[in-house]
Amino acid sequence: MKKTLLGAAAAVALTALPTLSHADLAFNAGVFTDYRFRGISQTRLKPAVQGGADYDINGFYVGAWASNIKWIKDAGGNANVEIDIYGGYKGKVNEDLGYDVGVLTYQYPSNRLNPSANTTEVYGAVSFGPATLKYSHSVTDLFGFVDSKNSGYLDLSAGFEVGPVTLTPHVGYQKVRHNGNASYTDFALTVSKDFDGIVLSASLVGTDTKRVNGVPAYVSPAGKNLGKGGLVLGLKTNF
Repeated sequence: MKKTLLGAAAAVALTALPTLSHADLAFNAGVFTDYRFRGISQTRLKPAVQGGADYDINGFYVGAWASNIKWIKDAGGNANVEIDIYGGYKGKVNEDLGYDVGVLTYQYPSNRLNPSANTTEVYGAVSFGPATLKYSHSVTDLFGFVDSKNSGYLDLSAGFEVGPVTLTPHVGYQKVRHNGNASYTDFALTVSKDFDGIVLSASLVGTDTKRVNGVPAYVSPAGKNLGKGGLVLGLKTNF
């Protein structure tokens, strides 16, 4: 859901730190049976193709990620792609306690919605052992909702190695400011297995989105509840 100004700022930051020695550039690509963002389908419960790149140097990082979407056109706009640009700093207080702060902008080129679907959030996260608590705060209107600046998303997740697989439970709460009927809780349980850089995953996802006059708050043109419970399968490669 995720460039120019952020990219330029990141470039300045990196060139200003010539003595930093540890740098990594990584890429990822994947296919999924659905694209769920905070529990809501972005692809009308249809498959998604996604990919991104990340660059980090001694804790500072920048990255970009993209996916096909359908919800902008369903809302009367004209964008088929979501492009996320982000940057921040990740560090550790000690072996068990870590933190991550940054900014992320979700861009939907030529989306033509009013307010625009384009959204920018600042975020901060604290991790302790396998668990991570993260808060994201919108500094713009949130994904086209009217007067929704200063909305927030609180996310608690963890990762556990269980035999040969990784088990990742998650729960989050999306508050859409001045749009109470759009606020909701989402949850997920993901099982994944890494085969030398190729990750297979299966996620049970769902939400408690409201119904307004009998209609789901997040609904497709065909009347499908985009926040309904479901199983999302994925295949992702990291290189």
